[in-house]
Amino acid sequence: VQLAESGGGLVQAGGSLRLSCAASGFAFDDYAMGWFRQAPGKEREFVATISWGAYSTYYADSVKGRFTISRDNAKNTVYLQMNSLKAEDTAVYYCASRVVGAATTRDYEYRYWGQGTQVTVSS
Repeated sequence: VQLAESGGGLVQAGGSLRLSCAASGFAFDDYAMGWFRQAPGKEREFVATISWGAYSTYYADSVKGRFTISRDNAKNTVYLQMNSLKAEDTAVYYCASRVVGAATTRDYEYRYWGQGTQVTVSS
């Protein structure tokens, strides 16, 4: 099983980034996926999640209206479009997979995790 995030980088406040997470080694299209982040000195927090068929999505209040999670099951990839970025969005962003189809905000319900990609927003 492998989850490989990409698309992070340095961006000015107000800018946009799109993160990608390429999955392999498991039945990607059967499982819910999520994005989490961890800022320096802080605990990991939920960002967004999407069910197996993209029927359900949930977002943290702090990103609602600015971030959009999506998935392409044909490409085994989940995306996080991040717009109107703020300095407080600076963190390492991780994608994660459940082993069931329902989306959840709880990190302990995710089985597989990527290595993370750094997002830095300069103010």
